Amino acid sequence: MKFFKKCIRLRLLFLTFLLILCLSGCLSDSSNGNEPLSAENINLIFVVSSDLVYNGNGDIHPDTANLTSQGLQRSLQMATYLKNKVLGQKNVTSIYALSPMTHLQTANNYPDMTAIGSIQQFALLNKNTVAIPPKYGYSSYTAYSYPIKAAYGEGSVPGGVVIPDAYCPDCIGLDFNDMKDNNVGIATGIISENNPGFYVFSSPWETTSGLIDKINRHHALNLDIPTTYRGPNFIYVISISPDGKASLITYDVNINPLSTYPNLPSPVVRAPCTYSQQPHSKISLSGTKAPANINTSETVYIVRHAEAHPDPQPAFENGNFVGAGQWRALELSNALAGKINPEIVYSCDPAQWYSTKGINPLDYINVSYVRPSLTIWPYAIANNLPYRLVSTFLLMKPGQAQLASNFFFTEGSFTGQSILLAWESTRIKPIINKLLESYGASGADLLDENWPVTDYNTIWTVTIDANGNLTVENALCEGINSDKLPEQAPQF
Repeated sequence: MKFFKKCIRLRLLFLTFLLILCLSGCLSDSSNGNEPLSAENINLIFVVSSDLVYNGNGDIHPDTANLTSQGLQRSLQMATYLKNKVLGQKNVTSIYALSPMTHLQTANNYPDMTAIGSIQQFALLNKNTVAIPPKYGYSSYTAYSYPIKAAYGEGSVPGGVVIPDAYCPDCIGLDFNDMKDNNVGIATGIISENNPGFYVFSSPWETTSGLIDKINRHHALNLDIPTTYRGPNFIYVISISPDGKASLITYDVNINPLSTYPNLPSPVVRAPCTYSQQPHSKISLSGTKAPANINTSETVYIVRHAEAHPDPQPAFENGNFVGAGQWRALELSNALAGKINPEIVYSCDPAQWYSTKGINPLDYINVSYVRPSLTIWPYAIANNLPYRLVSTFLLMKPGQAQLASNFFFTEGSFTGQSILLAWESTRIKPIINKLLESYGASGADLLDENWPVTDYNTIWTVTIDANGNLTVENALCEGINSDKLPEQAPQF
């Protein structure tokens, strides 16, 4: 009898062991990625960007905390692998990137542009269809360009950064420290909505590993998650099948990038400065009219973001530039060589957002405004320049022209410096006019503030000499033929 009971107990223990083993195998799995992901699954795809702490050897410049040319080479090749080998050439569903100002690095507190910059090439390999109001004669337009979500979530706005009037739950990006669990909230929402697709997250290892851990624990996925940084070539995926089975898949991209700045697959066609869209203009004002707090010995070169509106009207708008714009952005360092010599690069904060309701009130979307900052990001890399973001006021609000003019031209902040600034086109000449007004200019002495929608070439140069004399001119241009840029981003 005792023997019989002992056998029963042993059998129950064995069955319990099998059940636990089965549940472990049925609910989770871990594997190396050899095949593209299934479009029937919910795929949370984590691309690890480099920062000063965790990076590929030679990918990060220690002084600027930005990518080196080698790091840029890696990100361009990573995009191709991600699109072809991980997504199987299917279209991405959403892209989330680190809000750069949530991660300041070096003693100079440079923003982390690497996460958003590294995923830009991938964003431009995907097509995005945007609804267009019927009044334009077509109901939608498709372009090689995908929006990148990088806006601040509530509680994630860093000190010194302006608080938005409202938060954008459908374009929120990633917070480096995730103090308010906004990052895991994004992932939890995706899983709860149960919408299959490809959701890409780009952030440094600290943010990535923390997010994967929180997802694993919150949803009790029982995954054997990575705990140590393995290098810049690894992509991690939490893939959840329709029956609820979760797997952790690791892809080794195995890229060995060159250390030189990337060469485009084919030459970009150049064009002379014709002034056909903005007539040549030069305004000079004597320093005797200069305001008391004006900067001196300062030069600011102001460029527009790269190509963003490929349709005829144009009405396509998703906050990013399009595939053709990537040719411009990557070529800028060559196109501007010998024309300008800035010491620092500036742009607006890509974590600021706006609604396209003004363009399409019936089917609008909310987007992070990433394109100006990403337009000149490669230029900063090629020339190893420090990169900063203007984040103390809202770009889309009334009064920004005066605030921007004050920021760049008064109170001595940039005395003795040369700056390359990328900005929103319709807001460039209003900034200059506010500066001209501070010198007493008015009426016909001010610039026509219109910026032709097809003009991506004009450069406005603002110079204040040692005595405060002001010169404003548009003699320079980027010299790139916009009509000859391919529709699809270059392939690497």
